[in-house]
Amino acid sequence: MHLSPDEIIFWQYGFFKLNATIAYTWALMLVLAVGAKLITRRLSTDHTRSRWQNLLEIVVTGIEKQIEEVGLSQPRQYIGFLGTLFLFVAMASLCTVIPGYEPPTGSLSTTAALALCVMVTVPLFGIEDQGLGGYLKTYLEPTVFMLPFNIISEISRTLALAVRLFGNMMSGAMIIGILLSITPFIFPIVMTLLGLLTGMVQAYIFSILAAVYIAAATHVPKPKPQAEPVPEL
Repeated sequence: MHLSPDEIIFWQYGFFKLNATIAYTWALMLVLAVGAKLITRRLSTDHTRSRWQNLLEIVVTGIEKQIEEVGLSQPRQYIGFLGTLFLFVAMASLCTVIPGYEPPTGSLSTTAALALCVMVTVPLFGIEDQGLGGYLKTYLEPTVFMLPFNIISEISRTLALAVRLFGNMMSGAMIIGILLSITPFIFPIVMTLLGLLTGMVQAYIFSILAAVYIAAATHVPKPKPQAEPVPEL
């Protein structure tokens, strides 16, 4: 049993190593890219559409609705990033049914990279929405004394995202490995199914948290409506 796919080395030359984390990550990205190309190659803009396209539009509309409920008024602007995060984490969990496959999300390096993507993307969306000056002012709210605390919160939530996803994915793999060594027939199957469900939940939570962080960075307070003057009698 391996605690992390980093321990599985496929090729090594001096300092350079090709471990399971790198191999499975790039293989997963290739599968997602090819799958997206195949799924969207025959989309129609006419009124006559296939059942597959109708199902795909229902799924996309549902995702947009979830993003909008978080607080993002223009969900299509963020669906590319948030949808990719969800699909990557979800597919990494679903592929665990393949013998010999180790989910790359079971490595702290992968989850840290995903969290860093969120950390970099959040201020980019914030700057795009509010401008550089407007976004930097949010670090000084409500007072200038909150600057160090706001910076610490940026770093701490990134670490929390990485450790949360890593801990949940690694613990599931360890439990399955332990049960496989004790009772190699019944419990591993049940735990594998439970692990698939847990992986989907973790993908949803990770994407929603990223959406919440983006919503906080792009929130622009609306001006209060001014009261209309009362006409004199």
